[in-house]
Amino acid sequence: MSTALNIIGIILALLVGAVVGYFLRMKQARSRLQSVEALSQKMVDDARREAETLKKEALLQAKDQLYQMKLDFEAETKERRQELNQLERRLAQKEDKLERKAQQLEQREQDLARRQEEVARLEKEAQAKHDRYQELLEEQTATLERIAGMTQEEAKAQLVASIEEEARHEAAKTLKRIEQETRENAKKKAQEILALACKRYAGDYVTEKTVSVVTLPNDEMKGRIIGREGRNIRAIEAATGIDLIIDDTPEAVILSGFNPVRREVARLSLERLISDGRIHPARIEEVVKKVNAEVEASIKEAGEQATFDVGVHGIHPELVKLIGRLRYRSSYAQNVLQHSLEVAFLCGIMASELGLNPKHAKRAGLLHDIGKAVDHEVEGPHALIGADLAKRYGEKPHIVQAIAAHHEDVPPKSVIDVLVQAADALSGARPGARREMLESYVKRLEDLERIANSFEGVSKSFAIQAGRELRIVLEADKTDDERALMLAHDVARKIEEEMIYPGQIRVTVIRETRAVDYAR
Repeated sequence: MSTALNIIGIILALLVGAVVGYFLRMKQARSRLQSVEALSQKMVDDARREAETLKKEALLQAKDQLYQMKLDFEAETKERRQELNQLERRLAQKEDKLERKAQQLEQREQDLARRQEEVARLEKEAQAKHDRYQELLEEQTATLERIAGMTQEEAKAQLVASIEEEARHEAAKTLKRIEQETRENAKKKAQEILALACKRYAGDYVTEKTVSVVTLPNDEMKGRIIGREGRNIRAIEAATGIDLIIDDTPEAVILSGFNPVRREVARLSLERLISDGRIHPARIEEVVKKVNAEVEASIKEAGEQATFDVGVHGIHPELVKLIGRLRYRSSYAQNVLQHSLEVAFLCGIMASELGLNPKHAKRAGLLHDIGKAVDHEVEGPHALIGADLAKRYGEKPHIVQAIAAHHEDVPPKSVIDVLVQAADALSGARPGARREMLESYVKRLEDLERIANSFEGVSKSFAIQAGRELRIVLEADKTDDERALMLAHDVARKIEEEMIYPGQIRVTVIRETRAVDYAR
């Protein structure tokens, strides 16, 4: 329709233009009016016919578009109506479902109410039965207590004791089996490594001893050492920091002091003064100063020689000096420097057998007792003191850990920690390594036997191998094999709790049955 109107508008515009042109031409040339009039009339007629044609075509097109739009509208309306019908059917179905569910819920609520009533009734019956059961149980318990002659608590205690004994029995069996399985593999390998380390390292059985007694050529020298009004002995004690004890001991002076280096300086100084013969305060100060410098030099040299012998390098100079000071330190009459060298060599050998770094093991072994060089000056266990010193002077964490853990002041964390412990025990436990006072030695043996005899079923006990092993003989008719295993464990733990001792103590429990008869 709009297209036809546009065309009509165009045609009308053309007609208006033609008419205007016509009138203009009429004004300009009337002479040509006659000839053009016919042509104009013809053009008007043609335009009119063309306009009619265009008008009809536009009307037809408009009708076609209107008809098509009507068809499209009807189709869309039909589709929407179908969708609405489907939605109505779905809503109706949902309403039906909701009604059924509501009915089901209502039915369930009714069933639940009935069940609650039933449960309440059953609970009342159960409570009544429980009360009756408690009455019967109390009557039965009273009857059983009267028949058995013991109370319920006593019966429980007896049952618990029985179960505990059975559990201990089973635990002993399990422990025995686990130990047997472990020992089959570990004991043989450990013995091989320890035996090889001991064979490869042949340490000198003769240990050095720090001398604290100075021999005099005669008793007259005592007076010269004391000096007029005691000025010489005071000068010696002030210069060295060591106490001189001059008593009735013939031809001897005793040096008393906790610092082994100062005691060594005092010994050497006194010997030189005696040999020189000139003993007076000025000479004493001069000799002590000179000897002190020589001892410091020898300490440094001893530390450097020890590091060279072990083959470890890069140790801080202060630690080297402390290693040298161990030359004048003893433990159970065992020279600590020599002990540290032995531990270093043993650690290196065992680390090589286990595929570890032997240099790290030797380093830890050499430094493990470094705390003993200053333990008379610092409070605390020498293992922790040594660990602090090693950490302060730049040693690596695993070396510090091995030093701190070699007496289990801290728990071991690596294999090197355990190797240092084992090497320390080997060096201290070998024959001739350490010497003890007779009284303390006898006391330790008596304590071991006392602890063993305090357990039930022990017939005899013997502390042998200088207190390194405790053998316990059991009464066969009072114990069994599993009890023997548990007894060895309990005795070892009690020894750890009550006694202080170097190295380790092996606890061996023996249980045997002998059958004797005579042929006549």
